[in-house]
Amino acid sequence: MSSFSDRYNHQPADAEITVREDAPREMRYAVLHLATDNGLSPSVLRDIACGILFVSPDRNNWSEYPNVWDEVQRIVDEAPWYRVYDIAEAIYQRVRFDKQRNYGDALNRYFRQAGIGWQMTPEGITHRGDETYAAAVQNAAQTLSETNRQNAASEIREAIRDISRRPQPDTTGAIQHSVAAMECVARDVLGERNATLGALVPRLGLPRPLDQAIEKLWGFSSDRARHIREGEVVTDDQAELVVSVACAVCAFLAKKAGRPS
Repeated sequence: MSSFSDRYNHQPADAEITVREDAPREMRYAVLHLATDNGLSPSVLRDIACGILFVSPDRNNWSEYPNVWDEVQRIVDEAPWYRVYDIAEAIYQRVRFDKQRNYGDALNRYFRQAGIGWQMTPEGITHRGDETYAAAVQNAAQTLSETNRQNAASEIREAIRDISRRPQPDTTGAIQHSVAAMECVARDVLGERNATLGALVPRLGLPRPLDQAIEKLWGFSSDRARHIREGEVVTDDQAELVVSVACAVCAFLAKKAGRPS
């Protein structure tokens, strides 16, 4: 039976994202607890954690509760923060296929409520922005896939991978790949194989001043991400904004044009 809060749709609002390079103690517990909810025993969790951390399990602990459970909690509590995300990804792969979505959804719900700026996906844990960013990325990925624009979809995935890098996000790479996705879709829509996005924008039929905004976005990418000057740094927020806009434009153009002939 589903929980009361799920049945009646009582869920807290998403918290402001405050956690990137950390794994709070409560999150470490959630990673393990949600795994047991989805069929993994403490012994399996211990095997996963010990394998990732190269820690020898205590063979004197054989009873699942409380011995092995307490041991695996201690191991994960003492792990470097980034290894906790490795463990979460390994758990996602280890749970039964029909339980993966349950585990991922429950963990993502916790991440949103706890203000953790990551999300579990079938490809692993990736950067999570605010609600607008998340909606734009998801819509673009779905639309590009449905319209069979795999190259553009690949550029979006690379942009997300770059912005997810730690300890230092590759903000210039994220911008380059997201603008490349726009350029890829624009070329496909207009049947142009080599023209730049700046040359294509006036012919895309975008209403003014949106066409001018896209031209300026392309100019920003060229100035800040491709022709980098000393002392100019692209912030995480700026990169996230460009990726969001690029995703929205890709989805708009792809939906408008439909599947390639």
